[in-house]
Amino acid sequence: MSNPIPQSRIRNFSIIAHIDHGKSTLADRIIQECGAVTERQMSAQVMDTMDIEKERGITIKAQSVRLDYVKDGEHYILNLIDTPGHVDFSYEVSRSLASSEGALLIVDAAQGVEAQTIANVYIAMENNLELLPVVNKIDLPAADPDRVLAELEEAIGIDATEHNLVSAKTGVGVKDLIDAIVDRIPAPKGKEDAPAKALIYDSWFDNYMGALALVRVFEGSIKKGQIVKIMGTKDDHQVLRMMYPNPIATIDTDEIRTGEIGIVVMGLKTVDSIKVGDTVTDSKNPTAEPIHGFEPAKPFVFAGIYPIETDRFEDLRDALNKLKLNDSSLSFEPESSMALGSGFRTGFLGMLHMEVVKERLEREFNLELIATAPTVVYRVKQTNGEELVIRNPSELPEPQKIASIYEPYVKATILTPQEYVGNLIKLLNDRRGIQIKMDYLNETRVLLEYDIPMNEIVMDFYDKLKSMTKGYASFDYEPTGFREGRLVKLDIRVAGDVVDSLSIIVPEEKARTRGLAFVAQLKELIPRQLFEVAIQASIGNNVIARSNVKSMGKNVTAKCYGGDITRKRKLLEKQKAGKKRMKSIGSVEVPQEAFMAVLKLDS
Repeated sequence: MSNPIPQSRIRNFSIIAHIDHGKSTLADRIIQECGAVTERQMSAQVMDTMDIEKERGITIKAQSVRLDYVKDGEHYILNLIDTPGHVDFSYEVSRSLASSEGALLIVDAAQGVEAQTIANVYIAMENNLELLPVVNKIDLPAADPDRVLAELEEAIGIDATEHNLVSAKTGVGVKDLIDAIVDRIPAPKGKEDAPAKALIYDSWFDNYMGALALVRVFEGSIKKGQIVKIMGTKDDHQVLRMMYPNPIATIDTDEIRTGEIGIVVMGLKTVDSIKVGDTVTDSKNPTAEPIHGFEPAKPFVFAGIYPIETDRFEDLRDALNKLKLNDSSLSFEPESSMALGSGFRTGFLGMLHMEVVKERLEREFNLELIATAPTVVYRVKQTNGEELVIRNPSELPEPQKIASIYEPYVKATILTPQEYVGNLIKLLNDRRGIQIKMDYLNETRVLLEYDIPMNEIVMDFYDKLKSMTKGYASFDYEPTGFREGRLVKLDIRVAGDVVDSLSIIVPEEKARTRGLAFVAQLKELIPRQLFEVAIQASIGNNVIARSNVKSMGKNVTAKCYGGDITRKRKLLEKQKAGKKRMKSIGSVEVPQEAFMAVLKLDS
């Protein structure tokens, strides 16, 4: 590359917004306005690469793109770093924002500020980014930009006097927005002669080139052929190839300089060695301090995933291994269950992540799967002083060995129209939420903040919240640590045997009602046998709820006509003895719908 662009003409910016506020559409318009894609090559959501992303209209994987822009005869480089909007991927968002100097804060002109927006703005403020308020969808009949800007100032406390009104769909105001990006977002500041220091803010797997690292260089530069050190793993690798990201085809380069973003190819076989948030430096002349804020991805939600056809266990293992190549936050280990056979205990970042992974496994690898009810990680202090980490309810020790159980809590932020506040407060209290604050943003909208156990929100909380508020409330959460809880393990026994995959951990005060509801549902789902089947819910050895599935009747006295009553009685006694014997030998098949019954306990 001839005459490199000076640092003063580089702009690195992210786009932050709530789901469905038009982030990817605006990215499309900016790319088009900068001329990186011709009309013929343009497609909707050009930066979203997965089918699931396009169908659901969500961004799962952050994507970046380098754009050229000319303003007043000067040539600028704009590095657009797209971020996922969903809470499950908030760590990726934080690393993307750490790579930027500014952020476009997009708010829907009709819907106003949402919970997710607030959460991401706080991450941006922690990174001292220049925030540009952008009101999108001004072409909608219900658009009210003035109300939305007032809400921004009220809810987040940022000055919105300098703002941009755009319609990403029609392209109105996009050119002015790009000019504002050039004028208002600061250029990167980094020493060009210092040792190389770059942040990996994304990584993925390519079938031809292996694991790729998307980096933002803060100091020095990375050159082709250089030996670099990854500070988290302390491994050295040679840089084989480098590229600038472009929406249609990548552009090769020999050097990524201070302030630039680029893709580094090191011929690695897995993404594990280039974790998001790690620092890349020169092997011979390393930088003194890595970039702060690196933490390995931690799964919060665990569920068992089993193939419906038991002989496809190895196919499931291969599929999970292939997905892990691209998604280092996914963790899994084999487990087996009496009822479901062999499968994997899989860890996810959250519920959306779980849904996406399960859907990708079923689609891309043609598997039919069943997932057990999701659970969170508990910490258990035993009476002998040992501490255990529990990812599966069946791992919980006997009640007499437990001194205390600690469960994870999250801080939930909910924004809702005023008329639904009563319903929501009841829902949050039912889920053991503790109110922190309640603010009236304007005449119509209320901001609620609650501390709530994570176990209470992993099942169906989001669906309940949406249906109670006709879809108007928005919800975001962040983990806040562990607190002691009065929890017990609820076991389900079918015909006397504990079904391990149906065990759940519940608060002590709710155990009886949950047990009764669970047993009542299973009674409907378990097919009738030739003998009576008892379904029991128990805590330890104490049975707290019971129901019977009646036996299938067969009239053995039909062929008995005439004679006295003793002949009939003799036949009935014989049948009774046979059923008793059958009960002691026979096992009851638990149908797969039963494992989903846990999800509907509260309804």
